Amino acid sequence: MKPLLFLAIFFAILNTAHGQIVNTAVMDSTSMNHQGKVTIGGYIDTYYSYDFNKPADGNRPYFVSMGRHNEVNVNLAYIDIKYSSTRLRARFVPGFGSYMNSNYAAEEGTLKNIVEANAGLKIFANKNIWLDFGVFGSPFTNESAISKDHLAYTRSFAPEYVPYYMSGAKLTLPLSQKVNLYLYALNGWQQIKDQNSNKAFSTQIEYRPNNSWLINWNTYVGKESSASEPTFVGQRLFTDAYFIYTKNRWAMTGDVYVGSQEQAGGKAVWWNANLIAQYSLTEKLSVVSRIEYFDDEKSVQIVPITSVEGFSAYGSSLGINYRVAENFMFRTEGRVFFSDDEVYFRDGQNTTTSSMLTTNFTVWF
Repeated sequence: MKPLLFLAIFFAILNTAHGQIVNTAVMDSTSMNHQGKVTIGGYIDTYYSYDFNKPADGNRPYFVSMGRHNEVNVNLAYIDIKYSSTRLRARFVPGFGSYMNSNYAAEEGTLKNIVEANAGLKIFANKNIWLDFGVFGSPFTNESAISKDHLAYTRSFAPEYVPYYMSGAKLTLPLSQKVNLYLYALNGWQQIKDQNSNKAFSTQIEYRPNNSWLINWNTYVGKESSASEPTFVGQRLFTDAYFIYTKNRWAMTGDVYVGSQEQAGGKAVWWNANLIAQYSLTEKLSVVSRIEYFDDEKSVQIVPITSVEGFSAYGSSLGINYRVAENFMFRTEGRVFFSDDEVYFRDGQNTTTSSMLTTNFTVWF
């Protein structure tokens, strides 16, 4: 009788238990009791761009953003899912569009559709120090892939040739009310899947002297040799500084960076400088202009589509921005590029110039 009595007591305990056994064979193992706040947003950036050099394959050379010629397309669309609580946070942003197709070509499978995917822990309860792991947006240059956040619609050379995203660990350290320090340990230069056994490191110092100014300084160091880049035999060093200024009707931003890469034939250097200014005519209407220069003598970042060795180009643009609603923008922008070398191609011949006209609708929610 004792075995039967033991079984009766055991099943009685099970029937009065407050928890439930998790079936590890299925995915439904997350609690529906909300411990923090979940928010969901969205973003759709559509465009039409006409390249007067008329690329035969429809791809505008040297750019991954707004990169298709003579067709209405989606540059970037995403869903932004955020979770936050007192000491935990997470973010998942799957993305789609021509930007994703071009910029994530080196990634594999579903990694091609990750704009951001990270999770973080606030290390101390009374200090705002965070440690995050996953895929992050890059701190480099004064522009990102999110066009609504920037003065001009199209992207400069500067952000197109530094990482738009990085994968690894990120440590956030507030040094004062005006200064934040960020430390990164990374898989490499814009790569989710590590291309070699080396890790890279990056720093970011963000300084906000007042409500009108933001000054940022970034660095990067890492070995970038891989099967796709066998000539990169040594360290890559990179430093980037930019400012953003906004007051009354004026907004301005400028960026300068320089990078060096040890190659089989010696050290190669590339650099950039740009300046963008916007003036608001009304609360909804503004005009924006840009000047820029990009130089990559040894083609570390840009391999010309013609037989020219090395790449350099000047650029200028003029655009009109109209905010239709609080979360809806219409933009039109004309852009011209000049080079001392024949790095462009038009009507079957090499040429030194290129021009384009782009119009855009962007909505976010």
